[in-house]
Amino acid sequence: MARLDRDGILTGITTSLKAAPDPEGLADLVASQGRINVAATGAEIGPAIKRLTSLPGYRWVAINGGDLFVASPLTIGTKVGIIDPTGKVLKAADLPRPK
Repeated sequence: MARLDRDGILTGITTSLKAAPDPEGLADLVASQGRINVAATGAEIGPAIKRLTSLPGYRWVAINGGDLFVASPLTIGTKVGIIDPTGKVLKAADLPRPK
């Protein structure tokens, strides 16, 4: 699969997961699977994950599949999952523990 830009990933996730822009503005998208932030480049992955860590419910970062080895270590301990532009789960998300 070709490397997608931010708009390409947004379009893919919106179509595959029937996601919509987050009305609260806390994440890029919201779907029945939870909140989703998009990271089209390796440099965007860390900030996208950081914005999700304090949110309740399931949280996902959508990336190009080739960035999995950059994204995976950054999600350790965050319970944030990783998906590709087709909605395929690359790393499962978990619910955050109550504080």
